[in-house]
Amino acid sequence: MKQHIEIPIRTEYIKLDQFLKFAGAAETGGHAKEIVAEGAVTVNGEVCLARGKKLRPGDIVCLDDYEIEVTSL
Repeated sequence: MKQHIEIPIRTEYIKLDQFLKFAGAAETGGHAKEIVAEGAVTVNGEVCLARGKKLRPGDIVCLDDYEIEVTSL
């Protein structure tokens, strides 16, 4: 079972690579770019290879054993 985490953002959207770094799922922007390019990240159940994908509150990002939900403040 995946661990569910909620990460609030202050803006209308956040790009996937920035979100992975912000949520602590990636150590650096380069690391975020790598894990997205490897196809290790899903957004709302679909593999996402676009590191610039805009995430909005309600979107769910899955990576390894984590399910990270984008929420608003």
